[in-house]
Amino acid sequence: MKKCITLMLALAAVVVFILPAFCQEDITEIKDPAFQTLKRPAVPFMHDEHNEKAGLDGCLPCHHEGMENGEFVEGDPAKCADCHEVAPTDDSTDLKTAYHQQCIQCHEDAAKGPVACGECHVK
Repeated sequence: MKKCITLMLALAAVVVFILPAFCQEDITEIKDPAFQTLKRPAVPFMHDEHNEKAGLDGCLPCHHEGMENGEFVEGDPAKCADCHEVAPTDDSTDLKTAYHQQCIQCHEDAAKGPVACGECHVK
């Protein structure tokens, strides 16, 4: 009887704690640990759903590995903070601006998607 109860509890734990993780594996947040404190909530972002709606096949235009002749160069998808600092000491693009330029500019160019703060940073 004790083995049966133990087995039932183990099965319940799998259902309650592990299965939901697989159901939500695409749901993520755009929350960069480089930002120590957030002024607004992190942006919920479903990567695959976004790319499907936007008709994106590759990693560009979102992920890039620098620029050549004014155009983004495709490379290994890296974290934005790998190249953009929160407070750069030179004239490079800061991290917050890099995120906002990538997202907002693309949404404006396509005339689709959110562009206002509260549309992405939902409270």
